[in-house]
Amino acid sequence: MTVDADLFESMRLELRRGSLVLAVLARLREERYGYTLRTALAGDGIDMEESTLYPLLRRLESQGLLTSEWREEEKRKKRFYRLSPMGTEMLTALAEEWRGINASLDKIL
Repeated sequence: MTVDADLFESMRLELRRGSLVLAVLARLREERYGYTLRTALAGDGIDMEESTLYPLLRRLESQGLLTSEWREEEKRKKRFYRLSPMGTEMLTALAEEWRGINASLDKIL
């Protein structure tokens, strides 16, 4: 029996979706702009297209989990993101939830 490639890709993306939020929040404990965030995530093995990252950053900011500001660096304006106080609390809560789910899945798998 072989796995249907389209179905696998759909389920893989579904599995990744929540993980991406957690990864972005965790990486934004340190202030970063989009490119350096994307590079750091890729270094952790989490590749993310710009078309996924920037809408996610806007959504997390609109939810109050991130703050951002425009600054000039290397003669270019860049938007720097970091966790808000609420984002820090959410990261702690989601990481605890993730660890519980992960421990349960490790037992099952």
